[in-house]
Amino acid sequence: MKTEIYNGPAICYGEILWDVLPDGPQPGGAPLNVAYHLSKMGLSTGIVSRIGYDDDGQRLVGLMDKWGIDMQLLQVDTVYPTSQVIAKMNNGNEVSYEIVFPVARDFIDYNEVFTNQIMPSTYFIYGSLSSRNDISRNTLKEFLESEAIKVFDINLRPPFVNKDILALLLSKADIVKFNQSELEMAQLLFGGPLGNEQSQIKYIQKHFDIPEIIVTKGEFGASYYKEDKVYNAWGNEVNVKDTIGSGDAFLAAFIYNHYLKNDPQATIKNSVAMGAFIATQKGGCPEYDLLEYTNFLDQIF
Repeated sequence: MKTEIYNGPAICYGEILWDVLPDGPQPGGAPLNVAYHLSKMGLSTGIVSRIGYDDDGQRLVGLMDKWGIDMQLLQVDTVYPTSQVIAKMNNGNEVSYEIVFPVARDFIDYNEVFTNQIMPSTYFIYGSLSSRNDISRNTLKEFLESEAIKVFDINLRPPFVNKDILALLLSKADIVKFNQSELEMAQLLFGGPLGNEQSQIKYIQKHFDIPEIIVTKGEFGASYYKEDKVYNAWGNEVNVKDTIGSGDAFLAAFIYNHYLKNDPQATIKNSVAMGAFIATQKGGCPEYDLLEYTNFLDQIF
C-alpha cells in the first residue's frame, strides 16, 4: 500500500471495476466514473480503492494513468480479485446488475494519514455500495470524520441495503444525490412521508441535517434542493445509446459547478446536460472532447 497523500480538490472512494456487458467489458464503478469525468473537466481527482493483483487490476491502472486520475491512495490485494459487475441490458435501455462479492474493493485498509491530509475544501465522494463489507466500511467511517465536503451518491442495490448503515452515511453528508426510487425507498426505511417530493426532501433534510439534496429523474431532468430553495432543470429528448454512468457524469458536472461556485440554477442545468450527453455515448467512461459536451449543451439545452 502506498503512503503518499493526495490532497487535491476531489477524492472518490469505493468501487472501481469492470462492467461485463454482453458486447464486452467496460471500466466502471461509480467512483471511477465520477473521477473520470471530473478529470475530463479539468478538476484534479484522486481515487481511494483496492484492486486485485491481476490483469483486470493492471488494465484499470493503465486507464487511470491515461486519464490523469491520481492513484496514490489505490491499494493492491493479493488475495481477492479486481471487482466485476455482470451487467444486463433490459427493455428501454435500462441496466440490471449482478454484483460479485467478495472482491478486492471490499477490503480497503485504513491509514490514519489519509484523513489527516484531507482539506476542508476537498470534495469527498462516496456511495452506499462501498460500505457492504465491514473493512471498507470502517475505512469509510474514518474518512467521514474529516472536515471535507462530503458528497453521498446513494446507490441502493439489494441485497446490499442496511438501514443503520444508510442512516450513518446520510448523517455525515453535506450533499446527497438520490434518484426517485431511492428517495421513495428512504421514506419507507425511515418512516418519512409518501406524498410529494418536496415533503419527502424536507423530511430527509431535517431528519439527517443535510443542507443540499439532488433528485435525478432520468429523461425528466433533476431537482436541486439547497436549504429552503429548489432549482429544477428539465431533460430534453436525446438519442440514448445506453444509460450506464449517466448519473455519475451528472454528479461529476454538479461537483465541478459547485466547486466553481456557479449559480445553482446553472449548476443543475449543466449537470442534467452532462448526464444526457453521456447517455448518447457508449459506456460510463466514453472518449469525448469537452468541446463536444459544451456544443451539446448549447444545442440541446
